[in-house]
Amino acid sequence: MWNTVLLILGALITMGGVVLVYDARSLTARVFGFGDQNEATLGMKMIGFAISIIGALMIYFFK
Repeated sequence: MWNTVLLILGALITMGGVVLVYDARSLTARVFGFGDQNEATLGMKMIGFAISIIGALMIYFFK
């Protein structure tokens, strides 16, 4: 039972990380209002990548 819950949670975390990587430019334009959008986009892509790796590791280890 708990394995299924953790697998679904890992899949949702991975999906959220992938969305952060894919939509980083539009999300930073909407959320942040400062001038250097390229650095914010790079930071959001790195955070999204790390989040997706964490979710994928959850799927791998709780399978």
